[in-house]
Amino acid sequence: MSLEALRADIEGISPMNEREVLSIEKTLDRLTWPGDPFDEEANEHHVTVGAFVLSSRGIVLHLHKRLGIWVQPGGHVDAGESPEDACLREASEETGLEVRHLDPVRLFHVDVHPGPSGHTHYDLRYLVASEPRDPSPPQGESPEVYWFDFDAAAERAADDLVPVVRKLAQSIDTLGVAN
Repeated sequence: MSLEALRADIEGISPMNEREVLSIEKTLDRLTWPGDPFDEEANEHHVTVGAFVLSSRGIVLHLHKRLGIWVQPGGHVDAGESPEDACLREASEETGLEVRHLDPVRLFHVDVHPGPSGHTHYDLRYLVASEPRDPSPPQGESPEVYWFDFDAAAERAADDLVPVVRKLAQSIDTLGVAN
């Protein structure tokens, strides 16, 4: 995916609150900086990805092993990897589930937040689907990975994620998730 196409996807998001309005503005600005916006080694401000894994069982959250909060799977984009591919890889690595993008691929949410070591993450959060089987994260990943219905997810999720979970709950019937 080109940066121009990514910008168009970001601009197509209907922000749900002021935090997302600012996150979209900051992310679009970050994409204008010189260099690779995904390279975590080149710049402490880099674009990351997240995956809202959905099925008939609801949404997957995991207890982040370093932060100690319940969030969606996600992480960094490897060199030469598209954000869409990184999203699938990270979701599979952290949950043990086979995931796929919805058709069409849906960038659902953008959030800018502090990352570890003084970094800032410009997180692109995609909708992905999975069969409704139990997660089986590999050793080294957080073992606390579960399906939650949307009400339970909103109760458990990190505070800044709750509005996103509620927005997902309101739109799940129109997303084409049929597992």
